[in-house]
Amino acid sequence: MLDGVTRMHVTNGAVLERWTALTDEQIVTRVADGHTALFEVLMRRHNERVYRAARGILRNDAEAEDVMQQAYVNAYVHLRQFDARASFATWLTRIAIHEALARVKRQGRYQSMDFEEDHPDVTGSSSAPSALSPERQAYAGELRALLETAVDRLPDGAREVFVLREVQGLSTSETADVLGIREDAVKTRLTRAKHALRRDLLTQVGSIGPSAFPFHQSRCDRVVAAVFARIA
Repeated sequence: MLDGVTRMHVTNGAVLERWTALTDEQIVTRVADGHTALFEVLMRRHNERVYRAARGILRNDAEAEDVMQQAYVNAYVHLRQFDARASFATWLTRIAIHEALARVKRQGRYQSMDFEEDHPDVTGSSSAPSALSPERQAYAGELRALLETAVDRLPDGAREVFVLREVQGLSTSETADVLGIREDAVKTRLTRAKHALRRDLLTQVGSIGPSAFPFHQSRCDRVVAAVFARIA
């Protein structure tokens, strides 16, 4: 027993705080041993990353939440298959991306584009972004919304790479790993995504990118509760 933490859904923040010092792998081991409630620590730790990965493909908040829930259920069911060859975050993100891609492909909404061939590097045709003026900083919220809309319009393939690299902050190798593509393909797709955005937005948004697609506490609580209801 972990001081009563084996019940299904941890609602006591102080209890959760006691276990946040554990690594993902240590928590996975405890969950697999029957301390199910600690799965909430993993969900809350990775909710924003999983949400951004799913939404980068789905372009819809509600669908991203649905996919998150299914990804967590899938991860929970197959938790003993996690072998730590990749980080738990990478393993979980890969599950979410697989689930999101499966959904859009079933609906005929995804057209994968070949970015590896016949697309020259276009970075030399654009100028460096100018610094944000104080007046433009006042419109940061509006610019963030414009950026999110512009990212949603990016082609399938480029969009998820941009979200994972520039919004979520994954490295090139991590992005390649979770998407199952080569690192040079990640670089090519990111270049094309930036070029498409730069034409009308990138010079204005500056450092706003990392705050796009936030995962608010209310959404975090909703996803955690829904997942525990499904795996109970």
